[in-house]
Amino acid sequence: MIIILDAEASDAQIEAVQSKLSSMGMETHISKGIQRTVIGAIGDERKLDKEALEVLPMVDQVIRVMKPYKIVARESHHADTVIDISGVPLGGNQVQVIGGPCSVETQEQMDHSAADVAAAGCRLMRGGAFKPRTSPYSFQGVGVKGLEMFRQAANRHNLPIVTELMDVRMLDTFLEHKVDVIQIGTRNMQNFDLLKEVGRQCQTPVILKRGMSATISEWLMSAEYIAAGGNHNIIFCERGVRSFETAYRNMLDVTAIAMLKKETHLPVIVDPSHAGGKAWMVPALARSALAAGADGLLIESHPRPAEAWCDADQALSAEQLKGLMDELRGIARVLGRDL
Repeated sequence: MIIILDAEASDAQIEAVQSKLSSMGMETHISKGIQRTVIGAIGDERKLDKEALEVLPMVDQVIRVMKPYKIVARESHHADTVIDISGVPLGGNQVQVIGGPCSVETQEQMDHSAADVAAAGCRLMRGGAFKPRTSPYSFQGVGVKGLEMFRQAANRHNLPIVTELMDVRMLDTFLEHKVDVIQIGTRNMQNFDLLKEVGRQCQTPVILKRGMSATISEWLMSAEYIAAGGNHNIIFCERGVRSFETAYRNMLDVTAIAMLKKETHLPVIVDPSHAGGKAWMVPALARSALAAGADGLLIESHPRPAEAWCDADQALSAEQLKGLMDELRGIARVLGRDL
């Protein structure tokens, strides 16, 4: 860490900064210039309280040299991590598509969905038993009964299931139902108590969706909360960020894929359904995500999209999902990957 002081800083003020750093377990090196005095802090700067230094008299700027996240950083693990999801690898050379409805509705709907997802060639299935909705009057999901319906339908086709956890009090229930992948949604990306418990209580893989306006650094730090608890099976999911544009639901940040691939060893997937918000946009966004290096896609499908209880506009039909999978296989082959 580098601490920059004003040129008029007195010896006593410089010594005060040194003393503060020493109390934090850091060694110091002072360099006095014509316009600035620079103190280099040597040690594990992740343990430093940056704000406690910035409030000291004559301190102009505090600059971190090391990244604030450690476990999820590529610096700590140079090879790409491949996460085993009940026998299905996510990361590495094989691209995974996670298909299924936005929400669990009925047993018949889930049975048809599972059959369609498997027929299209998807190896994992998604579905929400608990739904975070903007309006308190919108459909909120069918709850624990939905987990039972989901599991029953997916088991017939040997599909691992992905579903969203909203409340830390439901974690034990998710584990009892043997949820294969826990999804932490956009609105909970910085629910730190939830992140801590998912990290501490289980080794179940976690899909961490990006917050609506979260920076890459904030996203990585949220993942670090999970990893610090002991669960390193983390998958980043880009789902579009909020912008000034109103023509589509969210702005898919394809740049984030390349950035995350540089910053972390963990897999990166993309949710084109929530980014575009319209079914006709999904294929184009999915193709671009795969071309940019995504390790997987989270795609909404429904046996009868027009009758879906949640996000009907963005759900693909069984035929559309199968057609998209055929297109994506061609792109994957060009990139030297399998799908």
